[in-house]
Amino acid sequence: MSDVTDAQGHRLDQIRLVGVSATGYHGVFEHERREGQTFVVDVVVHLDTRRAAARDDLAHTLDYGALAQQVVAVIEGPPADLIETVAERVAATVLADGAVSAVDVSVQ
Repeated sequence: MSDVTDAQGHRLDQIRLVGVSATGYHGVFEHERREGQTFVVDVVVHLDTRRAAARDDLAHTLDYGALAQQVVAVIEGPPADLIETVAERVAATVLADGAVSAVDVSVQ
């Protein structure tokens, strides 16, 4: 993963959630949809945490506990044929937070 910068060229910070897991019913095969399987998701969120750090204030950063719950909700949510679709849903959920500039998602 390379460095991500904001519009002014400042290197953004990263918050990493590694190993968020839940059972999902994604896949193109009938048995995957019927039996389900454990999906493990890693998320790297790129954002500016300077204001939050200076003020020690959660309101100015990403609540990674809430983010983990949102990732689980995607995994457990409506089935998708492709793992790429699951990754895209996770990315869209993360990017909906206005503090987030970019996100890397890995689904296993």
